[in-house]
Amino acid sequence: MDFDEFLVSLSKIKNIPLPAETSQFKMSPPFRRELIKEYKERMKNAKRAGVLAMFYPNERNKTYLALILRKTYKGVHSAQIGFPGGKFEKEDKTLKHTAIRETFEEIGVPEHKIKVIKQMTEVYIPPSNFYVQPFIGITPKPPKFIKQDEEVEDIVEVSLSHFLDENNVGNKMVATSYTANIEVPAYELNGHIVWGATAMMLSEIKDVLKTVM
Repeated sequence: MDFDEFLVSLSKIKNIPLPAETSQFKMSPPFRRELIKEYKERMKNAKRAGVLAMFYPNERNKTYLALILRKTYKGVHSAQIGFPGGKFEKEDKTLKHTAIRETFEEIGVPEHKIKVIKQMTEVYIPPSNFYVQPFIGITPKPPKFIKQDEEVEDIVEVSLSHFLDENNVGNKMVATSYTANIEVPAYELNGHIVWGATAMMLSEIKDVLKTVM
């Protein structure tokens, strides 16, 4: 979709009620409900994070979404696809500021060039004990990405049409921190398997966008 057309459609989402778990659980791993019960007490002390689903125009003015491939490391989110974003820090005024600051740090988009359009529904992530608050945002010009080499393996630029294509949704076998191999609902975006919390957040974003397009 042309980015100018996308902005017109996006302006309509500000007052749309969020589908929340109705959307999120379409892409939820089968073991999630049990994990939520298991982590009920731990959740009370969960850390907070903010992430940004940032849409932007490419050089041909087509609409794209920026995701990141995380580095391989000794952690639960190693080598996974996610949004730019990160942990709430004491200098952050709000989680929205966290998402904007981390987007600059991880993929190099200046904070003053990011406009947040809508706050989405937070998602709890049991393995890391985080509540993650996603936001939809834009940057109006083609960005000059600069990845943070310490944490980001690659910046994954997904076209809006590819993201919205239902043919890219299905079930995939993945290894998790709980079991070696299990079938989960997932997106296949630019050749990458996207599942878990990121897929749940993408599901709500996708459903909201489709109501105005």
